[in-house]
Amino acid sequence: MWNDFVNELRRIFRDPGVTVIFIVATLAYPLIYKGIYWNEQITDVPVAVVDLSNSSESRAFLHRWNASPDIRLTHSCSSMAEAEKLLRDQKVHGIIYFPRDFARQLADPLGQAHISLYCDMSSFLYMKGIYLSCNKVMLESMTNVQIDRYEAMGVNRELAWSLVQDAPYTETALFCPSGGYAAFLIPAVLMLILHQTLFFGICMLGGTAREENDELFRLPGARRASVLRIVLGRAAAYFVIYAALSAFALLLVPRMFGLPHIGSPMDIMRFVVPYLLATIFFSMLVSTFIRNRESGIVLLISTSLIFIFIAGVSWPQQMLPKPWLYLSYMFPYTWGVHGFLHINSMGATLEGTAREYIALWIMTAVYFVLTCGMFTLLGLWSDRRADNWRAKSSGLYTPADA
Repeated sequence: MWNDFVNELRRIFRDPGVTVIFIVATLAYPLIYKGIYWNEQITDVPVAVVDLSNSSESRAFLHRWNASPDIRLTHSCSSMAEAEKLLRDQKVHGIIYFPRDFARQLADPLGQAHISLYCDMSSFLYMKGIYLSCNKVMLESMTNVQIDRYEAMGVNRELAWSLVQDAPYTETALFCPSGGYAAFLIPAVLMLILHQTLFFGICMLGGTAREENDELFRLPGARRASVLRIVLGRAAAYFVIYAALSAFALLLVPRMFGLPHIGSPMDIMRFVVPYLLATIFFSMLVSTFIRNRESGIVLLISTSLIFIFIAGVSWPQQMLPKPWLYLSYMFPYTWGVHGFLHINSMGATLEGTAREYIALWIMTAVYFVLTCGMFTLLGLWSDRRADNWRAKSSGLYTPADA
């Protein structure tokens, strides 16, 4: 087993492509992703104004809204047609429209004023910034309007305020205080980077072995003992490398960039153990079907986005169609990302994420058994080919042997 462990480390570091995937990519990708999403929130989204009311009330609304860091009022238009052209040309990402009777409806005790808001839905973040900031200003304006109307009816201001604020509340953002995109996305991406680089690297090694027709799957001597020795020795080589890389990606990176990291580092590393083992054995199993080195690239490209979506990170798991939901349970990433988010971002203990922790150990056992089975079959097939070649070389091979 020690010889297999050492030989696998040599294979990894003698292969420049695998070394880049295992070491360089795993270290660089978290930094690159965080660099891309360094500004977690979109600010100063350009918005066009169509103010047919041209009243002090509409101007006061726009003044309060423009004070928000989310938007910036850049164009004042005389008609909706002019504003729509700016939106089509992507010079603005939103339009706010005040009708002519806006001020008159506010002054009417029984009137109801309307504001129309148009958002660019080509990007959800544009819509989020425009809509939420406008909604906040609108609620504040409604409060002031209601107070003014109560005062016009003879109610003193203190009583009017209490009538309007009969149910005060405090808004608290749990687990993502900044409300930023990076704090939401990057923790999940860190787990995907570990999964995909490990998966891709092992598949590259398997494809290279098939191309070179070496003795990767040869099982000389006692075959059962050899299978366990080969699988465990090579898995230990991958685990040692990725245990260190996991500590960097999951413990150091969140602290370097101020991402959520309220969980216990010890619980995170204990949780990572079955995650890495399940991913290693899953990757080794898939690598037995790889016929050439380039096939790993195809698998990497075709599965990365699928894993993000079916894992329930960018889209709730409850909304996934049942076939996709059940398919997601077959991959270690699905269980690993949810467990990591529970511990790292929500402060759960290892016992609090026991469902994912146990599932990963079950997957480790299942993929270990399947990997040993495939290595046994490939070893027997390789030995049979070697026996036939030796028989043919010695002149003892006949067509009947085929």
